[in-house]
Order: sequence, then C-alpha cells, then structure tokens
Amino acid sequence: MNQNKKRSRSLLGTFLSYFKRHKGLFALDMSCALLIAVIDLAFPLVSRTAMYQWLPERKFTVFFVVMAIVVAAFVLRAGLYFVVGYWGHTFGIRVEADIRRDLFEHMQELGFDFYDRNRTGQLMSRLTTDLFELTELSHHGPEDLFISLVTIVGALVVMFTIRWELALVVMCIIPLLLIVVMYRRRQMSAAAREAKQKTGTINAEIESSLSGVRTTKAFANEEEQQRRFDGANNVFKTAKRGFHREMGLFMASMEFFVNILSVAVIAVGGWLIMKDRMNYIDLITFSLYISTFVSPVRKLANFAEMFSSGFAGLKRFAELMDTQPSIQDAPDAVELKNVEGRVTVDHVSFTYDEETEVLHDVSLDVAPGETIAVVGPSGGGKSTLCQLIPRFYEVSAGSISVDGTDVRRLTQASLRRSIGIVQQDVFLFADTVRENIRFGRPDATDEEVAQAARKAEIYDDIMAMPHGFDTYVGERGTLLSGGQKQRVAIARIFLKNPPILILDEATSALDSVTESRIQHAFDELAAGRTTLIIAHRLSTIRKAHRILVIQDGVIAEQGTHEELLAKNGAYARLYHTQNLGELH
Repeated sequence: MNQNKKRSRSLLGTFLSYFKRHKGLFALDMSCALLIAVIDLAFPLVSRTAMYQWLPERKFTVFFVVMAIVVAAFVLRAGLYFVVGYWGHTFGIRVEADIRRDLFEHMQELGFDFYDRNRTGQLMSRLTTDLFELTELSHHGPEDLFISLVTIVGALVVMFTIRWELALVVMCIIPLLLIVVMYRRRQMSAAAREAKQKTGTINAEIESSLSGVRTTKAFANEEEQQRRFDGANNVFKTAKRGFHREMGLFMASMEFFVNILSVAVIAVGGWLIMKDRMNYIDLITFSLYISTFVSPVRKLANFAEMFSSGFAGLKRFAELMDTQPSIQDAPDAVELKNVEGRVTVDHVSFTYDEETEVLHDVSLDVAPGETIAVVGPSGGGKSTLCQLIPRFYEVSAGSISVDGTDVRRLTQASLRRSIGIVQQDVFLFADTVRENIRFGRPDATDEEVAQAARKAEIYDDIMAMPHGFDTYVGERGTLLSGGQKQRVAIARIFLKNPPILILDEATSALDSVTESRIQHAFDELAAGRTTLIIAHRLSTIRKAHRILVIQDGVIAEQGTHEELLAKNGAYARLYHTQNLGELH
C-alpha cells in the first residue's frame, strides 16, 4: 500500500513537471479562477448587506450603485471564464502535446523486440486516446480543485461569522461527503484503468482491419472480418460498463449529500428562527452560500471523474515510459568514424525467445569492400544474421565487430548511419516520392534526390507520374507498383551513400528486365563498399566475392559461385533446382 502511494506521488510529480514548461499560462488560468471564486463568495455578502442596511435604511442610491458594480463584476466573471476556457484549454493541449512528444521519442528508442510483442493499434491508443483525457485533467483539474477549495473554505469562514451553529451543521456533513467522494473516486480509478486496457482492443482491431483491407477483399472475406470487428466492438461497448456504473454510484452519492446539505440548513435554520436566535435574512444568506457550495462540490465531482480517467491514462503512459530499451548504448560507447567496412562475426549464436536457436556458433570475416552473398532456405537465419550487424537485436553469444570494434561499444546512431539497408518488405511513408527518397538523407537537395532516382532506375517513372517528385504515394506506398516501391527504397540508399550495404532480397519485387537494368547500378554502388546481399535469385549473385549458404542456423558452405557448384553440395542443389524451375 505504501509502495502504491509512493508510486502515485511519483506519477503526480511527473505529471506536474510538465506544467513548468507553460507556467505563464498556468498562472493566468489560476489567477482567473481565483477571481471567479472571489466574485462568487462576495455576492451573498452583498445581498445580506443590502437586506440588512441599504434597503431598510432606504439608501437606494447606494443600493443601485452596488448592483451596477455587481453587474460589472459578473461581466468581468464572464470574461474570466472565457480566458479560463480558451487559454486554459490551450495550456492543457500544450501539456498533452509535450507528453505525447516525450512518449513518441521514448518509443523510438525501444528495440525491434518491443514492436514484435506489441500491436500497432494498442500503441496508437497509448499515443492518442490515453492522452486526450490528460488535456482535460491538466486544464480543468487544478482549476476545478482550486476554485472548489477556495469557495468552500471561504464560504465556511463567512458562515461561521454569521451563525456558527448552522456553519457547524455544514461542517459535519462535508467530511461525510468527502469520504464518499474519495472512496468512490478510488473505485472509478480502478474501473477506468480496466476500461482503457479493453478499449485498446478496438483500436488494434481497426488498425489491423484497415491495413489488411486489400487482403480481405482479395479473399472475399468481408463477412469474416466484419465478425471479428463486431467482436472487438462488443468488447468496446462493454469496456466502460464498470466505469459508468462506478460513476453513476459516485454521482448518486454526491447528489444525495448535496441535497441533504440544503435540507439540513433549512431545518436547523428554521429551528433557530423559532427560538429567535436567527432571522430570515441570515437564513437567506446561508441558503445563497449553500447554492454557492453546490457548484464547487459538483466541480469536485467532475474533478474526481477526470482524475480517475486522466490518472489511468497517466499510469499507462508511465508504464510505457518505464519500459527500458532492450538495446542501449554502453556508457563508454564511441562514435563510428572513418569507416573502412570490415565486419567480423565471431562465434555468434542468437535466439528470439530464449528457446528456439536461430543462429548457432556462426563466424565470418568480411574484408572492407568485399561483397558477400547469403543464400539458403527460408527460416535458415539469413535475415537474422544481417539484422544483428546494425544491432537491431542483441547477440545471445559471441560478438559482431565493425572495423575491429564490438558493435556493443559503438553508439547505435553512428553504427546505423554507416549501414544502408534495403529490405524485401519495403515501407514507404504516406508522403511524396521526393520526401520518401529524401528520408535516406534529410538534408539532401532536390538535385541530389533526382540523381539518386536516376541511379535507382526510377527517375523516368517518377517524371511520368501526375505530379512528378511531388506525387503522393499513398498509405504504405499503395499508389505505386511493387517494383516502383522497391526502387524508391533503393534510391534512398543511393542518397544515403553508406560505407556498408545490406540488401535483403532488395530486387525481389522487380521483374527480370528491370532487375537487370538496376543490377549494374548496384554493382556501381557496391564498388569499394562492404556489401551483404541476401538473395533468392542466384543469378544475381554470381559476381559476389563469396557466397554463404546458411541453413539450420549455421554456415553450411562458402566460396565463389564456381567453387560451390564444383562441390555439388547445398548451393549446387539450390542452383539446379532454381534453373529447372526457370526452364519450366
């Protein structure tokens, strides 16, 4: 329990730390809130004075002047509410944006293994839905709490100066109200956390369904997909049922105590009047203050609801922020500079789940400028080996070095800047062709982008598009053909111009004619650079200095094309099988 309280204080401290960046807006919001509370407290006192003095003593001029001042005060109050509504929400949005920025920045630091385990839709929910309520909490939370406390405390002080017996009755009921509020708030908070976890399901299902809509249509499986969506949607419909139940109990309890408060004041006040210990004017003043009480009590109720929802989102934010990257730079990590391109794989083993071994005791030395082709059956470990070099995953045993330095002693940024990767599954951003190519080097000029497109044999296709380089490629590049997407990705690497290349089935989506046209560009790019090529078509790797055959997590064979054919082993079988397939 103490640990939970400590964590809650830590979460609250983390949340409030974002206020410091916008303390000017926060101070403005709180100042306006204070003036609103003062005006609300002053009105019953003015009314009491009018009934006690100005009207009985026929001071009508004073009365109407004060009423005019009251009208002006309420005009000012309306203006203050505008400031609170507009600038207060602006403050809340800026806090939310800062939190989202920090969360996204942290998520970019997390490794591939994190994204292997988590669905994109769930993570989107963390970045969007969970943080929406933080805007309301950061704006209305402090403001409502502040106005409520000032108004309640101020009203009680005034009440005690008018009739302490009646104020004592109010004081006896308020603690009961606060106990109920706090208890029900805790119940709502637990229900809100559960609701947020469940609502993430619908986001994940929507993301999956929309991303796979073409596959759904291709298989004519709309009904099946609708069934899956309806299942997730039903979870969404019931996800907040528990929260709404707790909220209903909370509101019902609060309304009961608010009404009892009014009844108690009238009943005790009436009894005091019967005993000639109080007059009607003071009872009316008390009734006005009870009305003034109702608003801050309702604000406290709203605050409890906002706090429950917002704090649940804050906890999920903190959980994600507490997730440490599985791969981090060493404290003494150094920058990789003046890269020659020597890659050394020393007795490397690797498992994804600490159970199934993908690579076993693999050793390899790649000289600077050497081109290594990696072939073998699917699942043998080809792509895994190439993903370990830029340290997308951590080796389970052994080491990988670049220019004699273990990659674990290099900064990840400098290591990955030195490696260019073209993958089989190309990802293009929902942007223009130009910006997708420029992603290879964000500071590149338009001319450099165009030159990279020429080298990738995509320039003529781009110029034939409706808006040339400014053509929108669609979500994940869906408006381009498979070959065009692949060549845009290849153009990125030409633009990046790295000293080490990894081509993971880089020409798999290209037809034979386009592949042959671009192969010489690859040869030009690979000249003088360390290059690893994962290839399916063995005809494209004949010029490689060495060919590795990886199967069952080990290097089964290595040598030149001619040497491996002469061995008549695994490579020869792959080569002859592929040639027979092409003949058929």
